[in-house]
Amino acid sequence: MLRFCANLTMLFTEVATLDRPGLAAQAGFDGAEVLFPYEFSAAEWEVALNGLPLALINAPPGNWGEGDRGFAAVIGQEQRFRDSFLRAAEFASRLRVGRVHVMAGVAKGPEAEQAYVENLAWAADQAPELTLTLEPLNPDDMPGYFLNDFDQAGRIVDDLGRANIGIQFDLWHAARIHGDAGQVWARHRQRVNHIQIAGFPARNEPGGGGFDLTGLCSELEASDYSGWVAAEYRPLRATVHGLGWLSALKARSRLIGT
Repeated sequence: MLRFCANLTMLFTEVATLDRPGLAAQAGFDGAEVLFPYEFSAAEWEVALNGLPLALINAPPGNWGEGDRGFAAVIGQEQRFRDSFLRAAEFASRLRVGRVHVMAGVAKGPEAEQAYVENLAWAADQAPELTLTLEPLNPDDMPGYFLNDFDQAGRIVDDLGRANIGIQFDLWHAARIHGDAGQVWARHRQRVNHIQIAGFPARNEPGGGGFDLTGLCSELEASDYSGWVAAEYRPLRATVHGLGWLSALKARSRLIGT
């Protein structure tokens, strides 16, 4: 059956951060993901998670308020990239996180791409037990971000040819960048190692926007997808009052699995 995780940075924000894993488990999620968990220690997260799997974290991005969005493609920031990645890898090892999203940073041009490829290859060698994800982010919300196109991401993943590097398919970003998220999925599904869902265009509860979410889940079931489907959206109201989509998809997954 499919495994669904809650993005605790965006969901259950009605309560304090370390109280969110418990609410996610009570709501029926199988796991969680956190964008940047580094405000708290791994020990504090272990207590808060209480056995709930943590599916994905991001590597530290630097100073977000000053415009840092990671360093993997930023020329001259190789040491900052390595330091941030090693911190993420240590956190992931302590909390048994299988996937780390490596943020590219604000950069452009062929030299930035070369730096990106070299840094990713280094990271894959440093932590071969980790699955690394590359997520294209739309330029309206993330101006200047280097990785802003799924076809670009697919080419880089193919060029690297590493089994532990793939694409993070965020349905909402795919639709924002390319217009038709379904076509993006069709082109790149073999490269995808993590999935995030949200409604479109408002990024609220999953569903609508012309994307067949039920069909996606059926396809994932049929292909024995072993990754996670993450809920990364902005709830219209208290999170627990908008989880009908989760109940419906989990029920369908159980039915297909029987």
